[in-house]
Amino acid sequence: MANKRTHSDGRVLPKAPPGKIGAPRRSSKGQSFAASKRPQSTSPDSQAKLRARLKSAEETLRAIQSGEVDALMVSGRGGEQAVALRGGEPSYRMMVEAMSEGAATLSRNGAVLYCNRRFAELLGRTPGKIAGIAVQSMVAEAEQDRFETLLVNARRASAKGEFSLGTADGRLIPVYLSLSQLRGYKGQALTMVITDLSEQKRRQAAEIKRNETTHRLLLERTFAAQEEERRRIARELHDEAGQLLTALLVGLRSLEDTRALSQVKVQGRQLREIAAQALDEVGRLARGLHPSVLDDHGLGVALSRYLAEYEKTHTITVNLTLNDPDLISLPSAVQTALYRILQEALNNVVKHARATLVSICFTRSTTALEVAIIDNGCGFDAEAVSVSSHRLGIQGMRERAALLGGTIKFTSQRTGTRMLVQVPLACPEFEPVEKRRSS
Repeated sequence: MANKRTHSDGRVLPKAPPGKIGAPRRSSKGQSFAASKRPQSTSPDSQAKLRARLKSAEETLRAIQSGEVDALMVSGRGGEQAVALRGGEPSYRMMVEAMSEGAATLSRNGAVLYCNRRFAELLGRTPGKIAGIAVQSMVAEAEQDRFETLLVNARRASAKGEFSLGTADGRLIPVYLSLSQLRGYKGQALTMVITDLSEQKRRQAAEIKRNETTHRLLLERTFAAQEEERRRIARELHDEAGQLLTALLVGLRSLEDTRALSQVKVQGRQLREIAAQALDEVGRLARGLHPSVLDDHGLGVALSRYLAEYEKTHTITVNLTLNDPDLISLPSAVQTALYRILQEALNNVVKHARATLVSICFTRSTTALEVAIIDNGCGFDAEAVSVSSHRLGIQGMRERAALLGGTIKFTSQRTGTRMLVQVPLACPEFEPVEKRRSS
């Protein structure tokens, strides 16, 4: 088999005609080597062939000496092998060696004819140890079939993919391989650029770990909030509804001992009032868990009814400014989240602010909805809360807004606090608008 020669730009030199210098001849050791053979005839045809052989040999020697040949494919007992040559140092090679990415020239079957230092460094080897090795043998075993497919595709057009390459110390490093034809050689020689993905994979792994940690914390806080809500409901059932039902039971027992009809009527009216109070208390708790009016009539009506009860219970004046047609068109997920955020904000006013007046103002633009909640209470350290907060109420409001792609900001002074809720209306997680059930 004739020697295959490769230019410094990766081209494989055409096969030498039979008999010319560069054609292999078997040695006693089975290796092929170049040798010229004296022709047996001095006919004009033989002389022409001899001149052609000499000319080809001269071109080959010139190419090797000038560094235009990177490697030769030599036939032997073990089949074809790539032999790297040390020649001149063309400018293109200097540029390739200076690349921060790995680079290599491959034969059509994936053997490395040339590689730069960066590629060798990635594998923990020297360039001389890599020349002649098939890239398939460096790829992780489970990915070798996929690399063969990539190699076939690269002979026709550019092909890319992620793989794992084995290093000298047995590690696997993630890389991105980009293969393409070497111009002018019709898929007989390929170029390969190797990008190390190790740092990128480390960042991705760190990001996944952070996300998992955040997810776990959110779950813990969610469970804690649920338990706190259960405790609150249990206290209110015991303190309010439970006491009313106990009073109702005591009144019914005393009614058995009452003989005068007039007294029975009086006690009956009292027991009816107690039963009505118990029913109102249970209804209040139910509305706190999930107001059906929110599903039936939307955020505007649900919020108005909640504020009317809030003012009556806590003797705090609330001024509400909203445009109901704008709110009714919001997706149900947005309406529910805003209702819960406002509910928690007003609960915080009762618990901490000692305010007497609260203003709630809705402002809607083409891209976002803003809700400002302003009270005249004692205020708090808003900067500390913006950095970190262990208060489940504030954290819960932020998480609800974040689920919609929104934010919550606090501005507080000694004479009051302003909370601004901003929710983008173009959030892809928004659900489609549902038809409201008629009451």
